[in-house]
Amino acid sequence: MEWIGAGSLLAWMWLLLGQGFFWRTDVRLPERRDPERWPSVAVVVPARDEAAVLPDSLPSLLGQKYPGRAEVFLVDDGSTDGTGALARELAAARGGLPLTVSSPGEPEPGWTGKLWAVRQGIALARERVAPEYLLLTDADIAHEPDSLRELVAAARSADLDVVSQMARLRVVTFWERLIVPAFVYFFGQLYPFRWVNRPGARTAAAAGGCVLLRREAAERAGIPEAIRHAVIDDVTLARAVKRSRSNGGIAQRSGSGRRQATGGRIWLGLADRVDSVRPYPRLAELWRMVSRSAYAQLLHQPLLLLGTVLGLALVYLAPPGVLVAGLADGDPTAAALGGAAWAVMCGTYVPMLRYYGQRPWWAPLLPFTALLYLLMTVDSAVQHYRGRGAAWKGRTYPAP
Repeated sequence: MEWIGAGSLLAWMWLLLGQGFFWRTDVRLPERRDPERWPSVAVVVPARDEAAVLPDSLPSLLGQKYPGRAEVFLVDDGSTDGTGALARELAAARGGLPLTVSSPGEPEPGWTGKLWAVRQGIALARERVAPEYLLLTDADIAHEPDSLRELVAAARSADLDVVSQMARLRVVTFWERLIVPAFVYFFGQLYPFRWVNRPGARTAAAAGGCVLLRREAAERAGIPEAIRHAVIDDVTLARAVKRSRSNGGIAQRSGSGRRQATGGRIWLGLADRVDSVRPYPRLAELWRMVSRSAYAQLLHQPLLLLGTVLGLALVYLAPPGVLVAGLADGDPTAAALGGAAWAVMCGTYVPMLRYYGQRPWWAPLLPFTALLYLLMTVDSAVQHYRGRGAAWKGRTYPAP
């Protein structure tokens, strides 16, 4: 128990200080100023059976206060609930930015449904707007009226190819409060925002609900064609963009004066003006959200799955286990090590709870939440080996 407790505490000290300060929630839109000329923007919204959330999200896009030219292109991806018709009704009733609704039909082989819809939306936007930027946003994402303006200002001010914000997910029910803040916390631990935002760093990620993408960068990286098969499309997109300039040989001067290749510049942070309106009232919905892509995140590799399970056990499950075992066996050293690791864990989780407006007393429950994520990941692997692949909104994508 003492060795396990010591290993867990060392792991948490590394996570606290050496993992890009992932637990901090101060990575927000960078400093920005209004450009002299506002570029044209096409807002592309892939939507499949989204009639339940569209009244809370689409008007926020149509109501954007953007000084330049902007149009919204909603791609009705084979909906059966009247998503396309509802979108037209909302646009007629609310007004605002021009809205075009298209229905491209079923995706071609090798394409995921969402990326097929994105492809059709981008193609239509190029014909209509010739946009300098593309805002790729999900149908359940609501934007404050100045969201697009602030995203573009940030991209222009810092010369960024991608500006992505992790939308603030809904936190109302018990299960949402237990699982949603941890989802963003774990994502930040896997892809520390500070590392993502560092030019030349290998870490790349984006949050698919809100991605402002420079059109030239999309063309240079071959998006969306180059990532057409991706189930985790946001991270794959960010990687493609970040690598694209390196392949093109563009370089910048390092601190030593030497010229070195650099990738496309991307930025990822937490949102202040972007919120998800999709409800996850039960554990089952949250379970499906995580398990559909968890094993794909591990590249469908059994060894990575084993390492993930062991790592989650050591980092999240061991601290309370060692504390209880140490107290039960009269081993104060083990109890102290387990308690210290658990305390560091809770301390790193509190900022995310505060960001979501939750009480700090949820922090000690993080080991239980981690156990649920462990089980979701294992379930994702089980579904993979049963040949079911990733399933979402009535479509199943075969495992590679």
